[in-house]
Amino acid sequence: MGRPSSSSSQTPDPGAARRTSRARGIPEATVARLPLYLRALTALSERSVPTVSSEELAAAAGVNSAKLRKDFSYLGSYGTRGVGYDVEYLVYQISRELGLTQDWPVVIVGIGNLGHALANYGGFASRGFRVAALLDADPNVVGTAAAGLPVRHMDELEAIVAAQHVSIGVITTPPGAAQQVCDRLVEAGVTSILNFAPTVLTVPDGVDVRKVDLSIELQILAFHEQRKAGDEPAAGDSVLDRAPGPVRAAAAKLRRAAGGGKAAEQAKSAPTGKGPEDDLSAVMPA
Repeated sequence: MGRPSSSSSQTPDPGAARRTSRARGIPEATVARLPLYLRALTALSERSVPTVSSEELAAAAGVNSAKLRKDFSYLGSYGTRGVGYDVEYLVYQISRELGLTQDWPVVIVGIGNLGHALANYGGFASRGFRVAALLDADPNVVGTAAAGLPVRHMDELEAIVAAQHVSIGVITTPPGAAQQVCDRLVEAGVTSILNFAPTVLTVPDGVDVRKVDLSIELQILAFHEQRKAGDEPAAGDSVLDRAPGPVRAAAAKLRRAAGGGKAAEQAKSAPTGKGPEDDLSAVMPA
């Protein structure tokens, strides 16, 4: 079964995918696993594999098969006994549930080292996300280019969001600038934010935030490495303090990379009365 086509000219409805998932009662943990299934299914589709069993797909996605079957039951997809799941249909079904059957314009704010890396990340376009604009407030950065796109001034943020119907913003500023940038994005109409700055953002109801803190992920790996070696941390030691030198150096480098750009030096003040962000960490898919 072929994947139904979609029109790239369709204007995304901000929050439509979230509202649909919530209306169907799909748990957030299931939503978080859908991209894992989609990545595994896409690889199967590229190899022209027509069907896949729950055990095979679960192994490829790194989950157990019982959990996978439960997740798919929320989508109304139960597979066929003795045959498995139709790969192409599941690709379409999960893409539709995630809102990926339409293009999503994205703005990236803070074009330092990390902002440049994200601008050049090819996985955005292949997953339905189009980088609509790169923004910064540093006059030494504005006017330069990354991934063929000019870096524009933060003063243009509101006009860009309105003209290109942007509902997703990516923050790669220093931590001290991130909240002000977040406030500007929300005021402009952005309702979903991917935050790479190592700080907790507060946002109003109706705005979703996902936090990506790579140094935290490294600390978790350091914890497991320490346990593999049979070491126990001394009182008062942090896991990262006892991590191997290369791990500590990599974590420090990531913190510096997250501090690239000066986008919020000229950012405007923000409204108050906001709730805390969802504090789940996230990692970009390979």
